[in-house]
Amino acid sequence: MKIKLNRRTWAWCQKLTICVLGILIILNFYGLYTNKFYLLKPDNYIFPLLSSVHFTFLYVMSFKIRENEFTDAPMRNLEYALYVISTVYVFKLVDTFYIILSYNDYSNHVIPETFLPLGFFIFSLQLLLLALTFFAFIHRREMVGSYNFDNINENIDPWP
Repeated sequence: MKIKLNRRTWAWCQKLTICVLGILIILNFYGLYTNKFYLLKPDNYIFPLLSSVHFTFLYVMSFKIRENEFTDAPMRNLEYALYVISTVYVFKLVDTFYIILSYNDYSNHVIPETFLPLGFFIFSLQLLLLALTFFAFIHRREMVGSYNFDNINENIDPWP
C-alpha cells in the first residue's frame, strides 16, 4: 500500500511533530515515580537541546518544499544528525518502557496514581515521535529529492 505524499500530508506531519516534541520537552522534566517536575537536573536539558536539531530539520524541509529547492550538503548533514538523535529517541522509548514495567517492583512503596496513565501517555508520544521522524525522512526523499551529489554543479545557481 503506497501512501500518497503531498504538501498537505507534510503539513500534518510537521504540525504533529512540533506538538509532540513540545509536549515531550515539557514531560521530560517530569518524574514518573515522584509526580514532580525537576527543573534543576542537568540531565533533563539534553533532550530539549537535541530536539532543536529536529526543529531545524523541520524548518529546512518546509523551506525546501515551499521554494521547490533541491537537497544540499547542510541538509544532508542535518538529516544525518537526526539519524543519531533518533537513537536517543529509541533510548528514551526503551527507558520509559522499562520504568513502566518496574511498576510491580515497587508495590511496597507509595506510587502516584498518575504513574501508569502518564507513563503510557509518554510512551505513546515517544513512539509517535519516532514514527513521525521516519515519516519526515520519507517525505524528504519523495518531495525534496535524494542526496545525489554527482551532478552538484547542475543544481546550483551561482548567480541569483
